[in-house]
Amino acid sequence: MTKILAINGSYRNGGITDQIVETMVKALDEAGAEVETIYLRNYPIEFCLNCRECTQKPGEAPGKCVHDDGMQMLIEKIEQADGYIFASPTNFGSVTAIFKRFMERLVVYGYWPWGTNSPKDRKENTSKKKAIVISSCAAPGIMGRFLFSTHKQLKMTAKTVGADTVGTLFTGLVSNEPHHKISHSVEKKAKQLVTKLM
Repeated sequence: MTKILAINGSYRNGGITDQIVETMVKALDEAGAEVETIYLRNYPIEFCLNCRECTQKPGEAPGKCVHDDGMQMLIEKIEQADGYIFASPTNFGSVTAIFKRFMERLVVYGYWPWGTNSPKDRKENTSKKKAIVISSCAAPGIMGRFLFSTHKQLKMTAKTVGADTVGTLFTGLVSNEPHHKISHSVEKKAKQLVTKLM
């Protein structure tokens, strides 16, 4: 059975990001996949200390962080998954702070011994998994996709864990009302996209 891990960096219960992720999760479940959703707003992840302890040991396996929090369990879930959904709305031109905190903790996927200028990607030469990235913003979708860094950061997250981005969904104009509902066209696209993960 295909295992899909959805990681949602939205702050709002029932917001646009939640609605799109939940639509995809339901479609995946109906297609026979095993799906788990992680809501980062409820997940215990500490800030990265930039100590680089996790980057010193060579090999393909992620390094071990000095923090004893929920991230180690989340790394295990990432490793066991066959595919991913990475989702975050746009805040100040970027992913949310909680998604950025999660991203920074993915430094365990880098091999960066002292004396070298930059890290080497542990997953660079492995067989690729698949990912779909979801983002939204108040601006028109086409503008937000190219003016803001949200999309790029979500794709970078997928690459870091060893996944190719096989689908994207960027929804614009989501701030015109307090309880915005996804349109039928967005819902249809979300359902179509999940077939790329199976």
